[in-house]
Amino acid sequence: MVYAFIMAYLNFVTDCCAKAVKPLRLLVLIFYRLSVFFFCGFLTPQMLFAGQAQGFNASSSQPVAAEFSRQVSPRLLPPHNVQISYAEGLQNALEGAGIKVATPQYVVLVDRNPHVQAVFLYFGSTQAGWVYIGASPTSTGLPGEFDHFLTPLGVFEHSLANLDFRAEGTKNEFGFRGYGEKGMRVYDFGWVQSEQGWGKRGMSEMRLQMHTTDPQFAEPLLGIRRSKGCIRIPATLNDFIDRYGLLDADYALAQEQGRRFWVIRPDRTPVHDPGRYLIVINSVGSTRPLWSPLPKAGKLNK
Repeated sequence: MVYAFIMAYLNFVTDCCAKAVKPLRLLVLIFYRLSVFFFCGFLTPQMLFAGQAQGFNASSSQPVAAEFSRQVSPRLLPPHNVQISYAEGLQNALEGAGIKVATPQYVVLVDRNPHVQAVFLYFGSTQAGWVYIGASPTSTGLPGEFDHFLTPLGVFEHSLANLDFRAEGTKNEFGFRGYGEKGMRVYDFGWVQSEQGWGKRGMSEMRLQMHTTDPQFAEPLLGIRRSKGCIRIPATLNDFIDRYGLLDADYALAQEQGRRFWVIRPDRTPVHDPGRYLIVINSVGSTRPLWSPLPKAGKLNK
């Protein structure tokens, strides 16, 4: 309860910072930073890392949302009512899939609505509810070409059945690095059924992955549909999820049992409450919300 109150307060101040006119923005931002330092001093390690732990390991006492704000770019700033709405959508998706999240953990939520194209990070459980951590632009499946799928809807488990790997950083014949720079993690959710974006639009299998993309040609266009069906995310968000093991619940359990995985980076500082779920929804809005602007003009030469 204490942490939820603090996170709601910090999110409120962040919204004020984003909306403030330029002369006042610096003052609001300074107030925000002071608030973070105050609450970091108020929160004890036991509050951060107990059963309902909401933070990083003992090497950092900053709340997750503040660390997200510092490390991840570009970011989106949905207002508080939108954060609550997406938390409800997350909960509804889990209930629809018959999944009960008993222990607090991190969840990645994607809205594939072509007018939104956003990826969210939440922390919580079915019983306790969900706390908003942060959001960034994404790119999901763009129909209209052969071998292009609509990104499938549903709840997808990040498990050891489909081991992750890392990008080699190589370019295709068009000079395009589909998985981004070398070393970026590719989150693999296996073969899933999805709607084809060509021909008669029937259902077929596609490999669902979440990964970075070409930093020159595609990352600047995150926020509009561009992929073949996978979920493209900013490199900084990929690094954030990877470094802190936010979706590595199954990997962490296997490591406790003595297994080792080459994909796990040696410099990671994992959280105490990793998750395992990727959730994809399709909101009903038909216009572009102000908090999720279109990317700057540019053309993808792919």
